[in-house]
Amino acid sequence: MDKVNAGVGNNWINNLLIRKAGLSNSPKYRHELKYLCSLIDVAVIEGRLKGFIKKDTHVGEKGYYHIRSLYFDDYNNTCYKMNEAGVDKRMKYRIRIYNCSDTKITLEKKIKVHGMTRKVSTPLTKEQCELFIQGKYLSVKQEDFSTYSPLLQEFVVWMTKRNGKPKVIVAYDRVPYVYKQGNVRITIDKNIQASRDFSHFFKTDMQKCPILPKGNVLIEVKYDEFLPVFLKERLEIGKLRQTTFSKYYLCRKFFTQ
Repeated sequence: MDKVNAGVGNNWINNLLIRKAGLSNSPKYRHELKYLCSLIDVAVIEGRLKGFIKKDTHVGEKGYYHIRSLYFDDYNNTCYKMNEAGVDKRMKYRIRIYNCSDTKITLEKKIKVHGMTRKVSTPLTKEQCELFIQGKYLSVKQEDFSTYSPLLQEFVVWMTKRNGKPKVIVAYDRVPYVYKQGNVRITIDKNIQASRDFSHFFKTDMQKCPILPKGNVLIEVKYDEFLPVFLKERLEIGKLRQTTFSKYYLCRKFFTQ
């Protein structure tokens, strides 16, 4: 473990775990439904949604954006094991970028409880991201630590105390639809791939391996208190079956086979 970890046992560090790094005001839990389907089914659904719901404005001319998420786990692979066992309350940390760009780099903590999910996020600099990619840690000296955001503080504590390391990159193309009432997001994820080519996280030529048979697509439906009836009706084509599909878990599992 790096010398930067010296003194991690200080009381002021340990107290952060008790206070949960001040994240009590983070976003509320949301519903998250997942469905595996074919490209033909997706074409039917998109046709039925047209005119009723708009794409996210960030998709640009292509109509989609490319997502890469670098996931971390501890020395005991706790996140992976809890996901595999279907533990009800679990969490995982990831760094996410879009279209291989370093313009927007986000550290995210995703929490799942009783089938509901919550995501907390904070910006990262390219330099911070590069350190985490290499499995290194940020300084825990109090004068440096106090400049970090609450989530980054929590992540640094978790990394140093649990010997956290990057484990897998999940990459895919996403077509996102949004509807303000109910805070609804319907996303279509294609070309889901796994990678351990960490040094090429920002490179377009990163080595990737597909984890699903060709033509398989994942639809995710996320909303707050309610899903508008007219959207639910347009998603109902008689073929969708809800699944517990986890991109993270399947990509981790791919490298254990």
